[in-house]
Formats: sequence, structure tokens, C-alpha cells
Amino acid sequence: MANLNPKIFKAYDVRGIYPDELNPETSYVVGQGYAQLTKTKKIVVGRDMRIGSPKLAERFMAGAASQGVEIHDLGQVPIDMVYFATGHFKYDGGVMITASHNPKEYNGIKMTVFRDGLRIVRGQEVYEYIKDREFAMTVPGKISPKDFWPDYLKHIFAFTEISKIKPFKIVVDAGNGMAGKVMPLIFEKLPCQLIPINFELDGNFPAHPSNPLLPESQTQIKAKVLETKADFGVIMDGDTDRLFFVTEKGEFVRADTTLLVLAKYFLERNPGAGIAYNAICSKAVPQRIKEWGGRPIRTAVGFVNVANGLRDHNGIMGGEVSAHYSFRDNFYADSGFISFLILLMLISQEGKKLSEIIVGLNPYFRADETNIVVKNIPEVIQAVKIKYQDGRQDELDGVTIEYPDWWVNVRPSNTEPLLRITVEGDTQKILSDKHKEVIDFIKSVAIS
Repeated sequence: MANLNPKIFKAYDVRGIYPDELNPETSYVVGQGYAQLTKTKKIVVGRDMRIGSPKLAERFMAGAASQGVEIHDLGQVPIDMVYFATGHFKYDGGVMITASHNPKEYNGIKMTVFRDGLRIVRGQEVYEYIKDREFAMTVPGKISPKDFWPDYLKHIFAFTEISKIKPFKIVVDAGNGMAGKVMPLIFEKLPCQLIPINFELDGNFPAHPSNPLLPESQTQIKAKVLETKADFGVIMDGDTDRLFFVTEKGEFVRADTTLLVLAKYFLERNPGAGIAYNAICSKAVPQRIKEWGGRPIRTAVGFVNVANGLRDHNGIMGGEVSAHYSFRDNFYADSGFISFLILLMLISQEGKKLSEIIVGLNPYFRADETNIVVKNIPEVIQAVKIKYQDGRQDELDGVTIEYPDWWVNVRPSNTEPLLRITVEGDTQKILSDKHKEVIDFIKSVAIS
């Protein structure tokens, strides 16, 4: 039995430092457990460019194959190709070896099954299944390579109309991630000029961290957009499921603002459709969705919850602050490249600069999420509820408390002893005052 580290089995996936916490031996056992837990018979497996991904993929496939699973190895691909292949070709499941936007020291395993759309297999669920179990060998399943690139490209382009895309000059920062492999293939079909930066696939992420939300990750693309007088820029994370825009002025566009641009497009073509958003998106999101005749679908934080919200409430697309955008017609899964292509067409049709398109969409002011180490999380959340008991409260994800001119969400991390705090105000002053007030109060009652 492998020596499993419980802390790498997360709410949504398996993720840890390679090879100290997540190693090939663990990957083999996870492959066995995934196969038996899900009862899958035929799956696809892909991997990113991170250090250790080839070995982790090899051992995961060996583990699943030892339980009789037939496996098609996609090789080095973006994560949404795994989702596409699983859904389009009706595999029982799909697995991606990646740690998404985490620092270079990390790697991970994202697992899905296909049942009425793609569904995430949670890391914690896999751990509970495998922690005290030995797996018997059976007739091994066959592992063989598979190439779905032409089918995948056809699928993502089906969401747009190339003839309506203008000849933009676009800076793309691949951040040494999988976008460096995919974007050249996409631009072959576009009338646009690609200005590539950091397209060399490198799991050491020499240019900047893989998380586009970090200020140090944004420095290069902002400067390049201004230097080249590009129409706009795009930056993605390592496995390409997160997509952020930078305007022609070098301004970073918040993901819930991008969600509004997408929502308007979908609602114009599908009147009354449901649009999913998570609990820490700006209050401008549900307001605009209603204004445009749509149905806001509010979910807990996490792309898994947005996808489930779409499926459960007959939604057409959804998104969240971390820049995951999910689509009903993409098997309820997210895709950075589908979002990119749709937005290219939208910006073309508007006939305006990106900064002009987004102006006024979101009039509110929100602080970046604040994380505080807290050991007495239930007590602190209860104290927050009491302090702000005159506000409207709900407990969809932690606690959200709303007032006419500001709101706050305080929620526990799924994986660490952290409280995550988000505050938004109608003005910058209200935001600054209330953010300080909330943080000071939480620190006064927290045991760190």
C-alpha cells in the first residue's frame, strides 16, 4: 500500500508538491482507485508541461490499466481537450495531469466522469476510497496514443464565426504554459496578428508565476500591449482553463466583467437563458443579467459548482472571478479558448476598443480577496454573523452579508485553515472603510 499524504487530496482534485507530496507511486494508486470507484471502462488521459507530468501520467495510466481500463493517451494537451474528447467521443471519463495555476513546485491530477455531462471526481472522495484498500490485479487494459487535435480545433471554432472577426493585433502571454502550443494553431485560422510572449513550454515558469491574478504575472503583458500598440492582450494560466484580458490601455480586466460581456452575447441570442455566477462575483453581475432579460444562477465558489449550477438550473453559460468560463454546449465544462474566440467576435462586432466596451458595465469597487490564517473558523464566522446581523445574510458559501451600499463574503478555504474575505462597495471610500472594518474585526476574534 502506498504511503498516501492526506493533505494532497483536495475538494476538487489531487494536488501537491512534486515529488515530496505527490509522487509516481501515489499517482499509480490514485489511478487504481479512480478506476474502481468510478467503474470506468474507457478513458482519456492528458498532461501539461509541468515537471513530473510525464511520469505522473505514465503511472496513473498504469494504475488504471491494472484494473482493466482501456486508456487513450492524448499526450501534452490543454485541459479543455480532455473535456472535449471525453464528452464528444463519449468516453467514461477523462483525466488531466496538471496543477493548473499553482507554483512550479506543484503538480496534480484532475479527474472526471461523463454522466449527463462532465462531472468532477473529487480528490477527497478518492482518498476515502483508497486509503485502506488493496487493489487486486486483473487483465490489464490497453494503453494507446490518440490524436484529437483536428476534432478539438473544429469544436472550439464552432462557437464563433471567423468571417466576423476583425484583423486585430493581439498580445498573448502563454506564461510558458499550454497556450504556447495551442494559440499558434488557433491563429493559423484567424485574420489576426499574434504577438507571442513566453510561448516556450517550460514547467519551471521562468517568465513569471502561472497565476495570472498575481501582479508580477501581469507586468510583461501590460508593457507589451502598450509597446506594440496592440488592440488588447490575453494571458492564460498553465493548463489554459483561466483567461484574462488586458485592454489597449494596459488595464487588467476583472473576470466578472468579462463574464458580463459573454453573458450579454449569450442572452441576445438566447433570450431568458440562465447565466451562472459565483457568490463572490460583483453584484453588477446578477443586476445586468436581469436587466438583459436573463436568469441569474448563483452558486458557491469553484468552477465545479458553476458547472453544476448550469446543469441543475438549465443554464447556458457561467463564470467566476478566477476566470473559469463554462458552457452548456461544451459538456458543461470550462474552456479558455472557447471564451477567447467568442470574445474576439464580440469585440469585432462592437466596433469599439475593449476599454470602451467594458466601461460602465461594473460601476462597483471590490477589493482583492484577503486570506487570513484562522484556527477557530466556525467561531469567527459566527461572530461575523452577529456583528452584522442587521444585514441580509445567506450561507450558500460561508456567509454573505448584504447592505444597500456594500456587501461582504467570508468563507472557509476547502483545503487550508484560512478564511477568505471579499468586500465590495458602491464607492471606493465605502469599500476602503468597510474592508478595513471587516478585516480588523476578524483579526480581533481569530486565533491564528
